[in-house]
Amino acid sequence: MIAPTLQTERLTLRMPELADFEHHAAFFASDRSIHEGGPLDRLAAWRFWAADVALWVLKGYGPFGVDDRATGAYLGEVGIYHGDDYPAPELGWFVVPEAEGKGIALEAARAVLDWAKASFDWPHITNIIEPANTRSIALGLRLGGVIDLTLPGIDPGDVVIRHDLRRVA
Repeated sequence: MIAPTLQTERLTLRMPELADFEHHAAFFASDRSIHEGGPLDRLAAWRFWAADVALWVLKGYGPFGVDDRATGAYLGEVGIYHGDDYPAPELGWFVVPEAEGKGIALEAARAVLDWAKASFDWPHITNIIEPANTRSIALGLRLGGVIDLTLPGIDPGDVVIRHDLRRVA
């Protein structure tokens, strides 16, 4: 399956492209990746990225590359992740440093939530976040999610935020 193209006021969400990996590798080489199991070397970053992109073929969902509609600049990745160690599909994100603090992840994640609601018969989707990643926790809550202590994370202590996909908007 190829990802659909989603558009928001400022963004285009599209199928990941090979060139996107360079941004992913840079993210995982930096200390910014500490909440995602990093820093990682290039080969480990490739394995993560390639496995995530393969979700489109294997499960019919995955990450979207996020571009600025006006300039075409790559801004990050937002989508649905579901590795073998994940208890269920998870909404996740990362943005390049230049896009931080500009509402890019929020806008893109809202578009993915709307797409997931229209595309899948899931009662909810989660964010699974390391407790020290306070910015991502705040974003998950700003998206309308609620912390749900009954849902499993990946690692002990993970903060799991549930987004109800059946709630009337």
